[in-house]
Amino acid sequence: MKILVTGGAGFIGSHIVDRYIELGHDVIVVDNLATGSKANVNPNARFFPLDVRSPEFAALIRSEKPDVINHHAAQTLVRISTEQPVFDADVNVLGIINLLQAAAEADVRKVIFASSGGTVYGVQDKLPITEDTPFAPQSPYGISKTASEFYLRYYAANWGVAYTALRYANIFGPRDTVSSEHVITVFATQMIRGETPTIHWDGEQAKDYLYVGDVVNANVQALTKGDNEAYNLGAGQPISVNTIFKLIRDILDVDVEPRFGPKRMGDVRLFYLDSRKAQRELDWRPQAPFLDALTETVHWYRDHLFRK
Repeated sequence: MKILVTGGAGFIGSHIVDRYIELGHDVIVVDNLATGSKANVNPNARFFPLDVRSPEFAALIRSEKPDVINHHAAQTLVRISTEQPVFDADVNVLGIINLLQAAAEADVRKVIFASSGGTVYGVQDKLPITEDTPFAPQSPYGISKTASEFYLRYYAANWGVAYTALRYANIFGPRDTVSSEHVITVFATQMIRGETPTIHWDGEQAKDYLYVGDVVNANVQALTKGDNEAYNLGAGQPISVNTIFKLIRDILDVDVEPRFGPKRMGDVRLFYLDSRKAQRELDWRPQAPFLDALTETVHWYRDHLFRK
């Protein structure tokens, strides 16, 4: 199968590329390297340093005619989306429209889309969150992901391009960068460097964390399953920021106490996903125990930083 992966030099996308290549697929990577790294690109993939908004990207789709496009390229920071909503919409909304229009013209069979369970649903009283929960995004980033899902539906209904939207929980694992502002990555990096992490709010806010290897498995299953459906992908177990801090401190065996800062805009108290639909229809379930995956991840950061 010929698969084009956007964002394939980034944290999640590069892991997906590796697995697709292991399975024998012909993989094309597109990434403008704004946040990704050329070092993450599998040497057996063909790499094009293109922006998903560009005419050149659309032309690549039309010339290569991939069977599947896996779309992970995005502006991913809620903070940036609130500061620069036009930029967020330009990358996330116009980018996917450019992709889908070219996909329709190239007879691409399917688009797998990295959506966001943490932002399209907003703050919800009823937990865990299912796919039937109404969209209630509270940031431009969440709005752009929500709009993207509606564009996927439009092109499926009117152009015959199937899709699977994967609504991620908070993803962690090797190759993430501090610029992502993900709490596990930030805390681990700071403690390895001998710095003092800051916990915003009181640290008892808890979210759903999913290991990147489990995300990869879902992206494999979505190649042949789940057409024209959306799926929550989470572990279904909320873990507090305070717990994460203590676990990372224990893994690294460092003596540090956190600072506490004010609540960040848009932070939620409690969030976790119901992923039973993915279990039923994608034959997917999270496999990695949280502590084992966290330990592996923290050790990767430690080794990576020491090499530098």
